[in-house]
Amino acid sequence: MFLIRQSKQRDVATLLKLARMVYFINLPPDERIIADKIAHSQKCFTRAAGEEGAVRRRELREGGSKRQSTGGYASTDQDSDLFMFTIEEVETGAVIGTSQMRARMGGPGNPNYTFQLSEKSFKSKTLGRGTTHTVAKLYGDESGPTEIGGLILQLSHRGHKARPGRFLAFIRFHFMGLYRELFADRVLAEMMASVSSEGDNVFWDAIGRHFIPVKYAEADRFCQHNRQFIEDLFPKEEIYLTLLPLEVQNMVGAVSRETIPARRLLESLGFNYRGFIDPFDGGPHLDAQTDDIPLVKNTAWTHAGKAIGYDKCNSYGMVSVLHDDGEFRATEGPFHDDGKGTIRVPQDAMEVMGLSAGQEIGATPLDPPPGVEVGRGRRSTDVAAAKPGKKTAARRGGKPQAKAPAKKA
Repeated sequence: MFLIRQSKQRDVATLLKLARMVYFINLPPDERIIADKIAHSQKCFTRAAGEEGAVRRRELREGGSKRQSTGGYASTDQDSDLFMFTIEEVETGAVIGTSQMRARMGGPGNPNYTFQLSEKSFKSKTLGRGTTHTVAKLYGDESGPTEIGGLILQLSHRGHKARPGRFLAFIRFHFMGLYRELFADRVLAEMMASVSSEGDNVFWDAIGRHFIPVKYAEADRFCQHNRQFIEDLFPKEEIYLTLLPLEVQNMVGAVSRETIPARRLLESLGFNYRGFIDPFDGGPHLDAQTDDIPLVKNTAWTHAGKAIGYDKCNSYGMVSVLHDDGEFRATEGPFHDDGKGTIRVPQDAMEVMGLSAGQEIGATPLDPPPGVEVGRGRRSTDVAAAKPGKKTAARRGGKPQAKAPAKKA
């Protein structure tokens, strides 16, 4: 069985090792930055679990179909809510991966910079010939979208039959659906292009380094604190990408080999590439309307019933609880939905989540993976995550019950 919880300071050493496996701007291989991000994330989980979060959840439920974000823009990225998740293997207690999301990426007066691509055509009547060029122009997005990223999984668990990587990706949308008011109406995913183990990038060397005379990794680190230097140093005029070497042109809008599965997964959830790329590495920016993402739409508040046997389960999906102290815990596997606002999970899942009957929980139904029949006695360790399924009878409603203290991993 796999457990997803909020990241903690004891994870820093492991997350640092994971960060060194693949280059990510939102999970840099820097112990201090990772520790600071975890500390900020823990405060955000605690705040979401507190009375303020409870009031907003009640207002959201009472508002019926009103699922729009009510939160304001953060003045800086550091002010924005950040949620970092850690996945561990329950049997061994080993941390095997992480993912994260930021409630607001920038906002008014704090734009998130991209290159907007377009085509320019030229034709000569006298020659009877023409050309078409791809041009890039710096664009500052001040809409403050929610950003997802930082998903890394240990190599040893890639290809695992229980698909912990998919669980780690899906949990962000599950949480988003439960705490919808905390997040923006658009979700952004900045997909990673190819970066060498030394932190170099061909696209940056061909363009960015001519205007910002530092290495790619160093420029990325600057972005952790302030992005103003991008506007100060990048040209405002169009850059003709077709003048660059073919090797560089082929990187425009492309992702690294390791990122291909993540891109396909997001595209299956409705994310689209709209001609915006990262101005540093040339990787594509994908986005989707929050309320159009199936996993967000199909997530609902419900209540936990008593434990039930695996053979009595009639549904499959993600179930989570956010305890009063900010301890977030989630599992994926079979459960029983009574169609009346109560979900029952097997005893081992109850124990792992520190869950008691009557607690308010979140649930996202998923289609069982091929070859798995719910209700045949299979344990959650024998089944894998699947594509988003149709919404079951689990629904929002009822006054939250008192929550039991979380069990420590």
